[in-house]
Amino acid sequence: MPIKFRLILALFFIFSFSAGAVEIIEGRVVGVHDGDTITLLMTDHQQVKVRLAQIDAPETGQAFGQRSKQALSDLVFNKSIEVKKETIDKYGRTVGTLFLDGIDVNAEMIRCGAAWVYRKYAKDQFLFQLETQAKQEKRGLWNLPESERIPPWEWRHPKNVSPSNITPSQSGGKFICAEKRTCRQMASCAEAHFYLEHCGVSSLDGNHDGTPCSRLCR
Repeated sequence: MPIKFRLILALFFIFSFSAGAVEIIEGRVVGVHDGDTITLLMTDHQQVKVRLAQIDAPETGQAFGQRSKQALSDLVFNKSIEVKKETIDKYGRTVGTLFLDGIDVNAEMIRCGAAWVYRKYAKDQFLFQLETQAKQEKRGLWNLPESERIPPWEWRHPKNVSPSNITPSQSGGKFICAEKRTCRQMASCAEAHFYLEHCGVSSLDGNHDGTPCSRLCR
């Protein structure tokens, strides 16, 4: 085989592989589940659940969770979008970046303070710049009290919150470590102290003075 022909053939396969590495899917958004997950109705009438890549929005039970969901809904619900697919996660969801009329929706959620940069998976350094700007300008969730700004990945998997880690003498028969994460959820100063000291919910002590929920424990 002539060298020139082999070179052309090699370039063809390289180009074909590179072009095939990025998959774009198109469809209309028919569901918004929270601030980082949607359902897409594709042109072949199949529905696909899509998880926005590199960002993590507050859960619906968290402070700002419902507002984050509404922010994403305002951007994309019932609109035709493109998704730059990255992978399929362990839950079977397509993970990718949403584009609406050329706008990077994932980045827009960070820019307006409706989501966090997902540290574990983020690759685009520009997202961190957007998050820093949103924080400086107190946009969206960054306008919440510091004690309520809990990264979703910490809220979902808090450290040392298993009831099995708490002995009866520690709980005093009154409290156990459950799913409470914010001062608004505390029924008393004593409960706030318990969650801070025994459940590892350090966000209750926003100013790091050792006293949780200053308004509750005045």
